Amino acid sequence: MSQDIFANRVLKGKGVSSGIAIGKVHLLERGRIQVSKHAVKEEQVDREIQRFQQAIKRAIDELNRIKQSIPDDEVRQHAFIIDAHVLMLQDQFFHNEVVETIKRQRINAEWALDMVVSKYLSSFEKVEDPYLRERGQDLNHIHQRLLRIMVGKQASSTVDRRIRGKAVIVTHDLSPADTIQLDLHRTSGFVTDVGGRTSHTSIVARALEIPAVVGLANASGLVKNGDTIIIDGDEGTVIINPSADVEKEYRSKQVRLSAQRREFLRLAKLRSETKDGFRIRVGANIELLAEMDIVERYGAEGVGLYRTEYIYLSRKTLPTEDDHYHIYRKLAENRAIKYTTIRTLDIGGDKFASKIEVPKEINPAMGLRAIRLCIKEVDIFKTQLRGILRASLFGPLRILIPMVSGLEEVRRAKALIKECMEELDAQKEGYNREIKVGIMIEVPATTMITDLLASEVDFFSIGTNDLIQYSLAIDRVNEYVSYLYEPLHPAVLRMIKRTVEDAHAHHIEVSICGEMAGEPLYVPILLGLDLDEFSMNAYAIPRVKKIIRGLGHSYCRELLHEVMSKDSAKDSEALVRREMSRLFPEDFA
Repeated sequence: MSQDIFANRVLKGKGVSSGIAIGKVHLLERGRIQVSKHAVKEEQVDREIQRFQQAIKRAIDELNRIKQSIPDDEVRQHAFIIDAHVLMLQDQFFHNEVVETIKRQRINAEWALDMVVSKYLSSFEKVEDPYLRERGQDLNHIHQRLLRIMVGKQASSTVDRRIRGKAVIVTHDLSPADTIQLDLHRTSGFVTDVGGRTSHTSIVARALEIPAVVGLANASGLVKNGDTIIIDGDEGTVIINPSADVEKEYRSKQVRLSAQRREFLRLAKLRSETKDGFRIRVGANIELLAEMDIVERYGAEGVGLYRTEYIYLSRKTLPTEDDHYHIYRKLAENRAIKYTTIRTLDIGGDKFASKIEVPKEINPAMGLRAIRLCIKEVDIFKTQLRGILRASLFGPLRILIPMVSGLEEVRRAKALIKECMEELDAQKEGYNREIKVGIMIEVPATTMITDLLASEVDFFSIGTNDLIQYSLAIDRVNEYVSYLYEPLHPAVLRMIKRTVEDAHAHHIEVSICGEMAGEPLYVPILLGLDLDEFSMNAYAIPRVKKIIRGLGHSYCRELLHEVMSKDSAKDSEALVRREMSRLFPEDFA
């Protein structure tokens, strides 16, 4: 059914890949496959099992063909996500569970697959962290590929040759494999109804520098092939059939952003040093091996935070010591970076499918998770620790313990690390005996005992996301109280200041790895606090470096002193914003 499309129709979604794209719509019909559900007779069970097994084989062949057909070396570097999908398809536990469901319930293969995938997805849906919850999209994409094969439906991502110039893809969803296959000579960007910033599709889009906006709900139902469309990947804005004036405005912005990107990539290679010579390390927060290319390109000195939760959430069974070792060894062997900080498991036992028995909790975010779970489930923790230790022989790895609330947890974690070292000694396995061990400062109680904790560990890493939430008793994704999420709250600044002072008094370093670290507005305050490292999303690094290099450390200390004399976060933010607008008018106008 056709619709009237009004000029300048504006849609708001999530900007996941920077840049402006302007072009004609190519509507890619790729809705979800409807699952046919019916019982089968006993004599038909083997046929359904065979259909499922053939679909698995064909899906693997398809993905391998996609990987082999990628002509661009730059794009091929990101085909690791296809490998991840292949490994999930080859997972014997997943395979056996679908087969057993067909046998036990005597149902068709599509229905059995749907039941098993739905159960797996429930593990991801429990995860509060959107970064980790998005990992369930990989399973969704595999699910849809298998269903398409079984029902004989194939969708093409080829851009209509009748469209002149570069097209903008509009679709319900794109898998990472779809994204990697986009013809970059004929595609300027894409828009999807679903998705989030941390999906693998979004990660690939950023890696390939394709402007993209996702999570628009029904964009694919509001456009038709040939419509003109503008997407702003920075603002998360989509404009359908823009007027001539609006299109001219965005073409000017496109030119400005292109020049800015070239400047940022130039800045990325420069030292992170203030005008008066104060040096601070700038690292990247990542969770995937393939992000290492981005880390290097955008100027990170090292990895300040490597999240390991995906290793657990992307599978049905618990990862083995070798699984951990092989991933961490690849990180350690990367000579483009100076160090990698590996955060140990930071979720609760209810978040991934396993044999772990955990009690139902009213508030699992503040319950049995992170180091608390690891101390209870020692085998899981030691498996990860041994993997890290073995890999540490090949490069500068550091261990970071999350969710610490007291000395007992730190001492228990250190004792378990020592046990792992002794076990590796007995097996004549090598490791770095001087590996550094640090803790996350994210529970407010730890900021009151940082003088005690500093004598137990080699470094601190301040996780401002949780520290601010726990300190101010607010959920930053709750629309009713998110206004209370104030990084410049006097209490927050005092906690960070005390943490740094106690750490330096004990001659250990302090990094900050929450979102506050990647916000250019807060750079002078963090510099004034004398932190040793900022770690952030790699894409934020060039702009943060620009701000660092445009400031004097002595000025930052003076500004911090003035900010800390105020009793209101709003007053502090207004002051900092005025100063940054004066110093960097092109960035903070």
